[in-house]
Amino acid sequence: MKVMERNVMRLAAVQHLRSAYGIKTKNWNKNKTSSCKTTTSNSTKVFGVSLESLPYYNMECGSVPSFLVDACMKLLAHVDTEGLFRKSGSIIRLKALRAKLDAGEECLSTALPCDVAGLVKQFFRELPEPVLPAELQEAFLKAQQLPTEEERAAATMLLSCVIPDRNLTALRHFFDFLHTVSKRSAENKMDSSNLSVILAPNLLHFGDCTEKMNANTEKRLKLQAAIIHCFIENAHTFGVLPQFLREKVPAMMGSEAGILSPYSR
Repeated sequence: MKVMERNVMRLAAVQHLRSAYGIKTKNWNKNKTSSCKTTTSNSTKVFGVSLESLPYYNMECGSVPSFLVDACMKLLAHVDTEGLFRKSGSIIRLKALRAKLDAGEECLSTALPCDVAGLVKQFFRELPEPVLPAELQEAFLKAQQLPTEEERAAATMLLSCVIPDRNLTALRHFFDFLHTVSKRSAENKMDSSNLSVILAPNLLHFGDCTEKMNANTEKRLKLQAAIIHCFIENAHTFGVLPQFLREKVPAMMGSEAGILSPYSR
């Protein structure tokens, strides 16, 4: 998909969010309008580096970090493991595994499932910027406070269409994986609600883990979990612009200046 077409599709989502739900997305196109091209990096480091600096596999949904693909594949082979993502791996083993990964060594195939799940959480938590962009997080939180469940889901999934391409493809792959995990909850005891509570803080980077819990932080954490729950339940439409908005795109393509409309401010 061409860069301009992708940006116009994002603009269509931004405009509808504002007109239909009163949700504004300030700075939605801030330095994030480039196409999703795979970059080559001499570094093998996996943790604590930007998405753009990571090695990628070309998947059906686009370019996805190699580590994330390998980790999800390993976990899918053990998808019936009880407490997947909830049970903590060994701190000593995790430290050794991440050192090997950062050195470019293949070590996931022999690692325990709980350790691999722990590495995935660390991977997202240690990204320099949250994989769900900071400039969109307030809009996501507002979507969770709309009056009806139908409106909340529609607005949340529409906001997923505004996410930058690099983040979008990584998240699409991850939520497809989590949807599969949730479907095996009879064995692993991790349905979409449990997964969302565990993973939301890692994907949205909210607050300090040592921060004291109060009414405001508790409310925000619940809203964050609701965002992730919606994505897991609707993984098949994550980042997919609804048909009625897609039909508007050709007419909007007439002026590339539309990308820099007042809605982008």
